[in-house]
Amino acid sequence: MTQTHPPVQTIPAPKPAPANTTGQPYEYRRSPLVEPDWTRFPGWRHVTRDQWENAQWQRVNCVKNIKQLRTVLGDTVDETFYADLETDQRNLATMSMLVPPQMINTMVPSAPPTTEAFLADPVRRYMIPVASDRRTDWPSHPYATRDSLHEHDMWVAEGLTHRYPTKVLAELLSTCPQYCGHCTRMDLVGNSTPTVDKLKLTLKPVDRYDAHITYLKAHPGVRDVVVSGGDVANVPWRNLESYLMRLLEIETIRDIRLATKALMGLPQHWLQPDVVEGLERVARTAARRGVNLAIHTHVNHAQSLTPLVARAAQTALDVGVRDVRNQGVLMRGVNATSTDLLDLCFALQGEAGILPYYFYMCDMIPNAEHWRVPVWHAQQLQHDIMGYLPGYATPRIVCDVPFVGKRWVHMVTEYDRERGISYWTKNYRTSIESADLAALSKRYAYYDPIDSLPEAGQRWWNAHRDD
Repeated sequence: MTQTHPPVQTIPAPKPAPANTTGQPYEYRRSPLVEPDWTRFPGWRHVTRDQWENAQWQRVNCVKNIKQLRTVLGDTVDETFYADLETDQRNLATMSMLVPPQMINTMVPSAPPTTEAFLADPVRRYMIPVASDRRTDWPSHPYATRDSLHEHDMWVAEGLTHRYPTKVLAELLSTCPQYCGHCTRMDLVGNSTPTVDKLKLTLKPVDRYDAHITYLKAHPGVRDVVVSGGDVANVPWRNLESYLMRLLEIETIRDIRLATKALMGLPQHWLQPDVVEGLERVARTAARRGVNLAIHTHVNHAQSLTPLVARAAQTALDVGVRDVRNQGVLMRGVNATSTDLLDLCFALQGEAGILPYYFYMCDMIPNAEHWRVPVWHAQQLQHDIMGYLPGYATPRIVCDVPFVGKRWVHMVTEYDRERGISYWTKNYRTSIESADLAALSKRYAYYDPIDSLPEAGQRWWNAHRDD
């Protein structure tokens, strides 16, 4: 492996350790989960526990626009914040606003939010981005694209991406209970914004699902199906259960993974009796047929974990789901320090029963440069979190390289640190490369955020800005 190294840059320092420590860079202290008091928000002062724990109440009271956010926050944040948010929504946002009360309640969890505290909050930073968060020099990388992983290019049926030899991604729908600012599927998922006219699924759901099943029956080399979207929590349970039972009838399918951020963002959904009972039926059938059924969720910060989230995860395990795993995204201002990652992983594994699995580097979508970290930073974080967690609960930090797929950050083949260009290889062909004899010998490029480069590298990119 060849790497060129300009002077090493500084990454964010860990949080100061508490007094009387053992002198380790990180010191574990157990922190039991707490459900923040939602009545600290002016708009929810009279919300009862029964309302809060009701999935329908959570969905009805999702914040979809600035007016609704004002109703919740009242005058706890000032007009400069709302103006900042309105500018972002109008000029920069790739995702429309949709935040469940459950998620807002984990922002500034210990007190009514001030403007400064709300702006600094890590959950707010990626769920309710404002214009001042984003970079003005390089808001987007020159090679950023709407579908940065080319998932749509690899559709073998509407919503069915065949990227890896033995695995497919099944996008059942294009909506979620919550929309994350950094969404890698911003090309398709959610409502159109002033800057992004979204693609649309055109088939009726029943026809889309039929096409998936037909393809999988005809391709016995596929053994692993990630059932996603959007978020499977937005699929009516009867329809989702039917789809999963049809998958379980295909003898060659051995792994099924349900992708749902809502396990964290709307745990009330996964605690509904009809959903729990249906999940148990699916889990029993999977176990009888020797299929591994797992839930993959998406938690980016320890603040997001509450007793309700832990209860939802434990309920899934109790009814027979084999594993509940977390796939987070590494983001500046949210979790890109070793302390934040370790705090999150210990809370996941030790308090919520969720296995830390992956942290993806944030993908190269438009207007995401303020979130992305360079490869060297991710490598340093992987180094710094090793040895604290149990081995089985130590997540891998991965780079999802266009046309390649997930690669552990230390698998880079060559790395030009000055210009921030890393090169990667792969050992399989995607569904669109069956005739490409050179696919396995090519090097595929990935790009660091330009503001993270040394001055010489930034000058080079400025000189080639219009190339």
